[in-house]
Amino acid sequence: MCGIVAYVGPKDAAPILLEGLQRLEYRGYDSAGVVVSNKGLKLRKVKGRVADLAKVVPARFKGGLGIGHTRWATHGVPSDENAHPHLSADERIAVVHNGIIENAGELRAKLEADGVTFLSETDTEVLAHLIARAADENDSLEEAVRKTLKSVVGTYGIAVIDAERPGEVVVARNGSPIVVGIGEKEMFAASDVAALVRYTRQVVHLEDGELAVLKADGFHTFASDARETAKEPLTVDWDAGHYDTGGYEHYLLKEISEQPETMTRTMSGRLDERFHVAHLGGLNMDARETRSFRRVKIIGCGSAYYSGQIGAQLIEELARIPADAEPASEFRYRNPVVDPDTLYVAISQSGETYDTLAAVQELKRKGGRVIGIVNAVGSAIAREVDGGIYLHAGPEVSVASTKAFTSTSVAFALLALHLGRVRDLSPADGRRVVEGLRRLPGQIEEILAQGDKIAELAKKYADHPSMMFVGRVRGYPVAREGAQKLKEISYVHAEAYPASELKHGPLALIGPDMPTVAIVPDDELLDKNLTTLGEIRARGGRVLMVGHREPEAKLADDVIVIPKNEIELDPILLTIPLQLLAYYAAVALGRDVDKPRNLAKSVTVE
Repeated sequence: MCGIVAYVGPKDAAPILLEGLQRLEYRGYDSAGVVVSNKGLKLRKVKGRVADLAKVVPARFKGGLGIGHTRWATHGVPSDENAHPHLSADERIAVVHNGIIENAGELRAKLEADGVTFLSETDTEVLAHLIARAADENDSLEEAVRKTLKSVVGTYGIAVIDAERPGEVVVARNGSPIVVGIGEKEMFAASDVAALVRYTRQVVHLEDGELAVLKADGFHTFASDARETAKEPLTVDWDAGHYDTGGYEHYLLKEISEQPETMTRTMSGRLDERFHVAHLGGLNMDARETRSFRRVKIIGCGSAYYSGQIGAQLIEELARIPADAEPASEFRYRNPVVDPDTLYVAISQSGETYDTLAAVQELKRKGGRVIGIVNAVGSAIAREVDGGIYLHAGPEVSVASTKAFTSTSVAFALLALHLGRVRDLSPADGRRVVEGLRRLPGQIEEILAQGDKIAELAKKYADHPSMMFVGRVRGYPVAREGAQKLKEISYVHAEAYPASELKHGPLALIGPDMPTVAIVPDDELLDKNLTTLGEIRARGGRVLMVGHREPEAKLADDVIVIPKNEIELDPILLTIPLQLLAYYAAVALGRDVDKPRNLAKSVTVE
């Protein structure tokens, strides 16, 4: 959520800030702004897109120091006044902020009692006034920021500049990501490496409670108690080309189309053809420790949670270990019993999802063994966990997750294979799963080739006000993910139910205006699923079936037939046509596909 960009160096900051903010548009926002320092602070901010901001930034908006921001509203409606950056009353200090200051009301009341007039409804403006006061009392901006943050309760990623110190930026992190970029006689900071890769691939990730001072010739980091900290730069694997649409109309279509390649990267070097096992050295567990776990608990949010449900099925079927998935946002609040015999798995594409990160930290405090499945190297969750699996799917720009979802599902297949072969999965079954994983990229190509047909079906169904998605056992999390995709990018109401639960209430909704998307794999539950289709059709409901073959009777109005793999891996393939269905429905309805309303890519607030 939100985006931060900062620059200090010999170049004009404004074009760098605007370009960086454009790279961060996928994170979700409602307003944007920039401020540069040049004989005082020059500020421009607007409600709207970065393109709207660029129109109000004059050509002579000069200055080699600046900060920029894209805001996703938490305190106050989207407006020019509530947009960041925020200035202190004397226009000396400028601040941009991601996160939520929980005691902002209390701090604001004290400042107002002292005569401070606020120009916005935001919690962030409180920081600008407090830092300005501290700057009057301290010799350095870093000390002013450090002392101010001692009075703050909540989460933040901030960047601060001082008109009286035009050669430095101070950044700080607590629960909301900040990445420092190291250039040649210039320095950058951002909330996401996407804003930096055009200029540098050498980065440093701040830890919670850590601050940094950036100057053109270098940087230093320190903890909230003023103790200096040592940081080693990492080299980012992604470059600016990864953030281009590559000739596709939308990032989402590009990322759907990349899945054969991204899935191959997730599996690369991890499949052992000799022993029919998955090599996952990043787990940091030997065979004896791996065998000791008696249960697997998976936590994630949104699509990550649904991929966790697929993962739980895979682990139970292949490794015969009880497994289940739960939303991290619920898990962290219910005082969970943390069992030393349980392996906990945290999933987050960005590695910065706040609810998931907080759940990981709670598990670690209680002695739980936690591994992560993340896409972003060096992210907060990747640093917190005891080990894990990197997806290597490349950056995912569109808000709706597609390639990260399927790569996560493949990572779970690898984990299930790894756990299974240490336990009771036979070499023959191991070979079967390995061969099935090898077939997945080619089979996804076959499904993508049906894009034109699925686009026509999407147009046919997009005008309905609501849709039902149903599936049994392996098909249920696929149905949940399909419904999620449709509603988040097309704004068509959709809900998912276990197919067997329709007759226990939701069947009352079925009729000509409520089509059903039915996930019907060719497995041991095929006949049960076909019976459900008959129940829907008997009540005048329209059915779009996604499965491995045409039904024998007239049980579906339309059918999308996909290639068949091993039954444990079929859910991964069944997801692909639902991604395309949601995409083409959103296009048909004229939606902003990559930046759906009210949503953000990386959810770093509660």
